[in-house]
Amino acid sequence: MTTRETVRAYHEARFRGDVAAAAQQLAEPFSFRSPFITSTDPAGHLAGLPGFVQVVTGVDLISELYGDSEATLVYDVHTATPAGTQRTAEHFRLEGGKITSILLIFDAAPWLPMSGEIR
Repeated sequence: MTTRETVRAYHEARFRGDVAAAAQQLAEPFSFRSPFITSTDPAGHLAGLPGFVQVVTGVDLISELYGDSEATLVYDVHTATPAGTQRTAEHFRLEGGKITSILLIFDAAPWLPMSGEIR
């Protein structure tokens, strides 16, 4: 699969709550960083996914940038929470057709009051 196919397969699986399909796109070793979560394995990274997608009401992809071994997606996540719509950037690194790292960037301030409920 191309970088685009791998990243889009992960992105689409993630936002439909399909943990197994999202995990298929992740490599071992793997690392994830966001303002709230750091994980060094796919299972740890995806553990909170079911709870998160329960509050997502939509995703609008704004931009997709792809290279041979990296990609960046920029999108708005619409939620049924006081945080409302969250502008998000996600940077991926890939090796051998699998995602080896994800850096998720967003303003965490609207989520702080709810941070214990979403994990």
